[in-house]
Amino acid sequence: MNVTKHTTRLAIRSLVIALAAGLVPVVAATTAAEAAPYCGITWGSAAKSSATMVPGPLTNVRAGRHTCFDRLVVDVRGSAPGYTVKYVSNVFTEGRGTVVPLRGGAKLLVVTRAPAYTSTGASSYHPANRRELVDVTGYTTFRQVAWAGTFEGQTSIGLGVRARLPFRAFTIHDATGSHLVIDVAHHW
Repeated sequence: MNVTKHTTRLAIRSLVIALAAGLVPVVAATTAAEAAPYCGITWGSAAKSSATMVPGPLTNVRAGRHTCFDRLVVDVRGSAPGYTVKYVSNVFTEGRGTVVPLRGGAKLLVVTRAPAYTSTGASSYHPANRRELVDVTGYTTFRQVAWAGTFEGQTSIGLGVRARLPFRAFTIHDATGSHLVIDVAHHW
C-alpha cells in the first residue's frame, strides 16, 4: 500500500471518529439560490382575509400567467370587496353544500364578500361553463377554476392548483372598478 492511500484512509477514519464523537460540527452547504426564496416570494400558505362586505356585484373572473406565479382576478363593480382565501380539503357550493370537483393536488377556496347579482336580484356574472370559469390549460400552477355559487351577499370560487404552494390575496381599485387578486407561486 502506498503512503498516500494510507494517509488518506487515516484522515477519513479520524474524521469519521470525530464526527461520531461530536467533536466536529456538520455544516450543510447551501448555495445562495437555495437560501433565497423562489423569486423573492415570502407569502406562505396560511389563510388570507379581509372582512369588508360590499354591495357592488361581481362582474367577471379572469386569469393570467406570470414568470413566478399564476394570477386569478375577480372583478367587482364599486368598492373593493372583502375576501377569504384558504386551502381546504374540499370546496362546497354556497347554500346547498355539495362538493365542487376540482383538478389538482390542492384546493383553494376563494370567497368574495360581494354578490354575483344586482340589487334587483338580476345575475351580474354569467359563466358559460361553471366547471371551467377560466381556461387555465398550460398554466404552471392553476389546474381549474370552478363556480361554487353566490348566497347571502358572498360568492365562492374553487381554485384547483398543482400543489399546496405559497399565495397572496389583495384588492385594488381603479377606474374600471375593484379587483380581488390571488397570486399562487409556481414553487416554494
